[in-house]
Formats: sequence, structure tokens, C-alpha cells
Amino acid sequence: MELQVVLPNESPSLRPQRIAELATTAEKAGYRAAWLPDHLLPPAPYGSTYGGVYEPLVTLTYLAAHTTTIRLGTSVLILPMRNPFVVAKQAATVDVISGGRLTLGVGIGWDAQEFAAVGADYRTRAARTDEAIALLRHLFGGSGPFQGRYYGYQTGVFQPRPRRPIPIMVGGTSDAALRRAAALADEWQAVGVNPAGFAERLARLRGLSDREVRPTVRVAWNGDRVGLGKAVEQTHAFAEAGAAAVAVWFGGADGFADRMTRFVEQFA
Repeated sequence: MELQVVLPNESPSLRPQRIAELATTAEKAGYRAAWLPDHLLPPAPYGSTYGGVYEPLVTLTYLAAHTTTIRLGTSVLILPMRNPFVVAKQAATVDVISGGRLTLGVGIGWDAQEFAAVGADYRTRAARTDEAIALLRHLFGGSGPFQGRYYGYQTGVFQPRPRRPIPIMVGGTSDAALRRAAALADEWQAVGVNPAGFAERLARLRGLSDREVRPTVRVAWNGDRVGLGKAVEQTHAFAEAGAAAVAVWFGGADGFADRMTRFVEQFA
């Protein structure tokens, strides 16, 4: 099992250079992937509920220039709020610039107020997400035309072309998210579950399809309520439950590097 990190991107006062420094530190410490969250126009201030101050795909391009081996991803991009043609262009560009290190993590979103604020349809977000994923795959493959219920085109040239299919990760633990991951994703990222809950959801996922979908989980440890030893013990429990990777958010930027370093040392 590999360790991954969810970088702190929830404070407007955080310098973007600091995010790059943390990504570099994570790479040197042995973390295998770095994720960024996403929110466009949340109804309340950015913070622990609404992360994603800096736009994730733009920021990942910046991080790509400061790292060499660590994978880069979104956890998760709220896909139905966005034009999927623009997402495809951005994702392909990040992947080429980073040397093929992007994993595009997507979700359907959960805040109706944010959808309304940006003029996106909350009611059809699940169906739009499924169709947008199909369109992304289609564009990355470079063959057209494409016609769906919500998105389509007859003529057009898509470039840059990824050198290999960009892995798509679906986040979430609902039955609908599991069905989406089973049918459309390369990876699945659970959130808000304990190891037993992860094992149950993973069994459900595997019962939905014979496709190979890489199972991962996202957790949080900010050094306060749970001791380091117990947090690392839980991470090993996720591995025993079937997780191929655990992505950890280490709280706010202050002390983030120290907690991240201590965690990986204790894990090893």
C-alpha cells in the first residue's frame, strides 16, 4: 500500500509557493501522489468544509514544474459544474506538462447553493457527470464526433493528446458513486469511512463489475484528537481492508510539513 497526501488549499492567505514547497517535501519523503480539492463559488468562506482556494488543475501545472516523480491529482474536481471540453483541455495539458503524472479525480458535488451560484444544474449533476466522463475518454482518445444528451460535437480537433489514457478516479461512498466507479473509473477513492466501512464498500464495488478498479481511501489527521500511533495503525488497517493507497490530509498549512514527515516516518 502506498501513502498519498492531500495538500492544504483551504486558506486564502496561503502563498501558492508554500503549496509547491509542501509538494516537494512530500515527494522527497516518499509520498506517491499529491491531491488538491476543488470548489468554485462556495456559499461560505473557504476553510475546512470548503477547500480549493487555488484552482486545482492550474495549480497542479505549477506543482508539476517543482516536482519530478510524485503523481498529481484532483480530489475531487466537481465535474458537472464545469464545461467538460475545458476540463479535457486542462487535464491533457497538465498531463503533458507533468510527463504523464495526472490522475483526474471527479465527483458530482453536494452543495446545491454552489451549483445555483455558478448557473449549473444540480438536479442532473449525476447524469452530466457520467456523460462528461465518457466525453473525456473520447477526447483523450482523439476520435470524434461525439453526441450525448448534454454534450456533443460533430467536428473538431483535440490537442494535446495524452501519451497514455489519463486515469480517472471517482470519489464517494454512496451506492451511486460505487456504480459510477465500477462502470467508468480506473480508481475509486472512499472518504468518511473507517476500515470496516471501507471493506464493506469495497465488497459492494467489486460486486458491481468485473472491471479492475483501484481502491483507495482519503482520511484526515491533524495531530490533535488522535495520536500519531493510532493514526498510523488505522492506516495499516485500511491496507488490510484492501486499500491500495491511503491519501492523508494533515490539517492546516501551519505544521503540515512536520505532521506529514512524522507520519511517513512512523508508517515506515
